Amino acid sequence: MNALVYHGPGKRSWDEKPSPTRQRPTDAIVRITKTTICGTDLHILKGDVPEVPVGLTLGHEGVGVVTEIGGGVTGFKPGDHVIISCITSCGKCAACRRGMYSHCADGGWLLGHLLDGTQAEYVRIPHADGSLHLIPPGCDDEEPLVMLSDILPTGYECGVLNGEIQPGDTIAIIGAGPIGLSSLLTAQFYAPSQIIMIDPDANRLEVAKTFGATHTLSPADAAAGILKLTEGKGVDVAIEAVGVPETFEICEAIIAPGGRIANVGVHGRSVTLHLQKLWAQNITIRTRLVDTVSTPMLLKTVRAGRLEPRRLITHRFPLHEIMQAYDTFGNAAREKALKIILTA
Repeated sequence: MNALVYHGPGKRSWDEKPSPTRQRPTDAIVRITKTTICGTDLHILKGDVPEVPVGLTLGHEGVGVVTEIGGGVTGFKPGDHVIISCITSCGKCAACRRGMYSHCADGGWLLGHLLDGTQAEYVRIPHADGSLHLIPPGCDDEEPLVMLSDILPTGYECGVLNGEIQPGDTIAIIGAGPIGLSSLLTAQFYAPSQIIMIDPDANRLEVAKTFGATHTLSPADAAAGILKLTEGKGVDVAIEAVGVPETFEICEAIIAPGGRIANVGVHGRSVTLHLQKLWAQNITIRTRLVDTVSTPMLLKTVRAGRLEPRRLITHRFPLHEIMQAYDTFGNAAREKALKIILTA
């Protein structure tokens, strides 16, 4: 088979590799039908995730068809169409029993991180029963379901739920990329009064308006603009959706007393915690990895037409053109790219 292979920081290639085989009774092999590229893949290529081994197949999102199952798999059979979770879950350990699948004792974020991932023709899924979601019969359009592998659960769980958004809240989302826009889409479940999107890219801010943002600001105007929009108070919730020190500092600058900062971005550098300002302001700062515990609920909202992840898709490529797709995604501002669908 062919796969997108990581060869160290800044190095990737579309290579021929052996097809995966089952290693445990709980494994399944899935033939990839559609996958995508995540901002985390770009962080890996920058060297921000140093534990990723050279020679690994990247990717942790996708949908496909089960081709083989081990004797310990009970929830799936060959021929099933499935959503692949970005998080591997045994479903039995203490962390999994608490719904903290990202901290599974024998799983967590493995695909495209520590194990070969989904940017390939086939992928091995450990703990298949806890790491796949069946696509119900009648869901003929698999493209938007790729967004349920990672970015929609991430935006919702790490941004919206960690931010504890309440009806009437004023929220700011720093970063109008796919994750920030996923937070924007799912924040509207809770009827905030204002959703302020902050990003340097004018095109992405225009997209954010069509997705439901009430106001948009550039990073340079963020602090003053937020004070003006909130009558000097700051925002109730600030969602950091980029992963660089500058955007985290914006969150610290605009949060109101009693507010919540929810960090979603993957940080490769240390950030400055301005505790001299925050210590007496009753500020909550929360971080987490996505657990994908919300994927079944999000799938229901998509099927009901209440959530439209297709709106995040801007580009499409055949899987064998993934090198060009990476170039497009890596120049997102120039190419006006959000999510790219790769079809095998």
